Amino acid sequence: KREIKMRKLDSTKVRPLKTEQLLHIEEHDFALRPGFGGSPIPVGIDVQVESIDSISEVDMDFTMTLYLRHYWKDERLSFRSNKNKSMTFDGRLIKKIWVPDVFFVHSKRSFIHDTTVENIMLRVYPDGNVLFSLRITVSAMCFMDFSRFPLDTQNCSLELESYAYNEDDLMLYWKHGNKSLSTDEHISLSQFFIEEFSASSGLAFYSSTGWYNRLFINFALRRHIFFFVLQSYFPAMLMVMLSWVSFWIDRRAVPARVSLGITTVLTMSTIMTGVSASMPQVSYIKAVDVYLWISFLFVFLSVIEYAAVNYLTTIEERKQLKKRGKVSGMYSMDAVQAMAFDGCFHDTDVDMDLTPFPDPCEENETRASQTNISNTDTPRLKRKRSLKGNVGRIILQNNHVIDTYSRIIFPSVYIVFNFFYWGLYI
Repeated sequence: KREIKMRKLDSTKVRPLKTEQLLHIEEHDFALRPGFGGSPIPVGIDVQVESIDSISEVDMDFTMTLYLRHYWKDERLSFRSNKNKSMTFDGRLIKKIWVPDVFFVHSKRSFIHDTTVENIMLRVYPDGNVLFSLRITVSAMCFMDFSRFPLDTQNCSLELESYAYNEDDLMLYWKHGNKSLSTDEHISLSQFFIEEFSASSGLAFYSSTGWYNRLFINFALRRHIFFFVLQSYFPAMLMVMLSWVSFWIDRRAVPARVSLGITTVLTMSTIMTGVSASMPQVSYIKAVDVYLWISFLFVFLSVIEYAAVNYLTTIEERKQLKKRGKVSGMYSMDAVQAMAFDGCFHDTDVDMDLTPFPDPCEENETRASQTNISNTDTPRLKRKRSLKGNVGRIILQNNHVIDTYSRIIFPSVYIVFNFFYWGLYI
């Protein structure tokens, strides 16, 4: 007798049942929606926002990563199960069955994450209920209003809609009402504070295809102001206050006052250019533009103020010189004016003849010493000379009346402007 040895069956070589045979996929046409020809199929949606990756003012869009879950019932996928347990599949089954064609309205870019495999999950229950989940990153438009920038609050929304099926074939709705939208507790943005998330729904009409159900993910973003206070508002305030320093500088110090005015004007221009470079080129005025332009106007007016002071001072000096008259072809000048005229240093006030001299320094010093000697014992001439010198010092050394008023008017008006500005926009 030939002994026949019974070999044990190797469980690793047993061919498993095909999923398609269990779900009977090959027996149905999944190109058609469930219940084709009847009432519209209800598709529930819920969303979990994982993160808001970026908000771009220049491009006027936002980028969001979320888990998008669809719920519907397809009796063609029902199966027998003794334990009434669901079956879970990855993305390979998606191409063989019908799934809702939901897309993001006003989307610029979007993709399904595929590391290490596509982040797609399909869960089928014995009664034909289906859960379809995706992990998606989407960049969509946000129609922003920058009229109050950077003291603004932006309201953005991500809109979901079926592309092919209108309301006669597919009905989109939030699966759990207002609780259908959930967010991660650790979501944070560098420039914005997320005030609220909310879910809403509506209808969209297209003239050629009809009415479609549309779902909205609404969120409000309030901008953090402290960054812009440090980068724009505070430097602008300092430049305006720095321009006021010229009101305390001697009006005869032309290089000091002019260079200070030009420096503050150029610095304000740099601040304004930096703010504009990071913003879209909108056609309306923003709140930051109002502040920076008025600050620029204060700086510019401080330069114009000195131009007026210098011009009026020159006219006043000419009038004073004409009043003092020309005595023996000589003008009474102090040491500063004399040095500016002949280039020679003088210890005291001198009377200078305006006619040409072969050696002005030596002759002027001689004339000054002779005048002092001749007037030593003459009280009347001494008082007359002292009066002339005091008038010249009052004209040249004292501040102009415009500087005196500017020290009060400029800060007062600027404080009032700040009070109304912050009261209006905050």
